[in-house]
Amino acid sequence: MVGTPRVVYMDNNATTRVDPEVVAAMLPYFSDLYGNPSSMHTFGGQVGRKIAAAREQVAALIGAESEEIIFTSCGTESDSTAILSALQAYPEKRHIVTTRVEHPAVKHLCEHLDRLTGHKHRVTRLPVDRDGLLDLNQYEAALSDDTAVVSVMWANNETGVIFPVEEMARIAKSRGILFHTDAVQAVGKIPINMADSAIDFLSISGHKLHAPKGVGALYVRKRVPFAPMVVGGHQEQGRRGGTENVCSIIGLGQACELAQARMEDENGRVRQLRDRLEEGLLSKIPNAIRNGHREQRLPNTTNISFEFIEGESILLHLDQYGICASSGSACTSGSLEPSHVLRAMGVPYTAAHGSVRLSLSVFNTEEEVDFVLDKMPGIIAKLREMSPFWQSSHKGAVGGANCPCE
Repeated sequence: MVGTPRVVYMDNNATTRVDPEVVAAMLPYFSDLYGNPSSMHTFGGQVGRKIAAAREQVAALIGAESEEIIFTSCGTESDSTAILSALQAYPEKRHIVTTRVEHPAVKHLCEHLDRLTGHKHRVTRLPVDRDGLLDLNQYEAALSDDTAVVSVMWANNETGVIFPVEEMARIAKSRGILFHTDAVQAVGKIPINMADSAIDFLSISGHKLHAPKGVGALYVRKRVPFAPMVVGGHQEQGRRGGTENVCSIIGLGQACELAQARMEDENGRVRQLRDRLEEGLLSKIPNAIRNGHREQRLPNTTNISFEFIEGESILLHLDQYGICASSGSACTSGSLEPSHVLRAMGVPYTAAHGSVRLSLSVFNTEEEVDFVLDKMPGIIAKLREMSPFWQSSHKGAVGGANCPCE
């Protein structure tokens, strides 16, 4: 590793560090308190009570009631359970409304349902504008009497853009349509109050808010029809079979309590660090473009395109300095295709390929921001020196036969 004695981690939308307080809360349940929470004896019962406490901690973070929380294995399971449950609740309806910029957990499920049912399920994918925003008039026009469920993410994982899901849920409810939101990136970063919301289903993933990987939660509003995806024992009030992942559930509860306490820091200090990082990069590096609305986004996320170079090359050079970033969703890493989110936003091909997402957390520091601002301009300049497209653009040849603009 060159130039720094430690990792500078700015890929928190991919996954987060497990908070030391979360680890401490989990440890006793790996060894000393190992009882099955479903057991009748006191030894197991104390574990069951701890799960109940964790359920209350998760519910408190999003302004829900504890009985509205179902523990799952991850955000993807929560997404699939919500959408499939909604389709089972209204089997006569075949229409799903979503967006063109959803996480693969929703995007690929909708594609799978379309193929699996021989195109009997109709999927409407709402477009976004250059800032990554939705048009509510287009949304309302897309709804029909055949619409079973709407699934729209609360905040985009690549750009941080926040969608007006609470207003969209109210519109859906007025039409008798169930509404699901993948809130994996939003929970713990912005205030959420389900008691004042018309949202029916909400997905949470532990490893996005400093809990372990392999645990998530699904909020299901009381009295909303629900069909379990994992059928088995009586766990989770019969809504999700299988012995509970006790340690991780306890960790998720503790992480939610910490997130609630740190919300002000997330929206104050972390936002200031993000803005300082973003403004520094945009001012120091020519032909750099911010992707996503400047204000209507998460406090921790910036997505910047550097024209005429490859995002993967940028990441490799950053990695030599111990700087961890991303070119998009961690679930699509390894793909050489430009981000489907940036394509949907109309980002030019020459910029979409050179996008980098930097996502911060409460553990990031001013020193780390300064380090990235010191190293990134040189990396971009070096890569552009090797780029024939950058060289041709500065000779007035952009749009020529060798330019991949189309």
